[in-house]
Amino acid sequence: MQIHIIRGDITRQAVDAVVNAANHTLLGGGGVDGAIHRKGGPDILAECRRIRAERYPDGLPTGESIATTAGRLPARWVIHTVGPRYARTTDKSPQLRSCYATSLAVADQLGARTVAFPLVSAGIYGWPKDDAVRQALTVLTAVLTSGDTAVQEATLVLFDEPTHELAVRIGKELGLS
Repeated sequence: MQIHIIRGDITRQAVDAVVNAANHTLLGGGGVDGAIHRKGGPDILAECRRIRAERYPDGLPTGESIATTAGRLPARWVIHTVGPRYARTTDKSPQLRSCYATSLAVADQLGARTVAFPLVSAGIYGWPKDDAVRQALTVLTAVLTSGDTAVQEATLVLFDEPTHELAVRIGKELGLS
């Protein structure tokens, strides 16, 4: 199993599944969520509305994940996950780690072998980027090396160069090449 850290646009990743840092509504928003909905087209939104109506009328819970079509994206599926909002007084890191673990579990259910992840909760939800990177890479490394997934390749896709450089440095600290 391989873990890659790249700088790029997650909506351009030719992988089996792209993970969306969604909000509870699943109906689009800003950041990664808005970009995926815009570039993926109306099929993603239509499927999200159906999921809301049939399974999650109150919205997708934090730390959970669910899949839809990828619409016009070069991936086959979008795995939507809801990250926690950062709070200094409450440790929500188990919820953040759950986003990555449940996304990998959904990828397994789909038969996805390659998955691209954004840095969940590190945008508008305010999670400090250095800790968000550590949480992401720790979970991906643990799950992917445990043999508990059939995913063969996970890519952490960072939008800007400073975050990419931070992730590469932390990856080296954690023993990733």
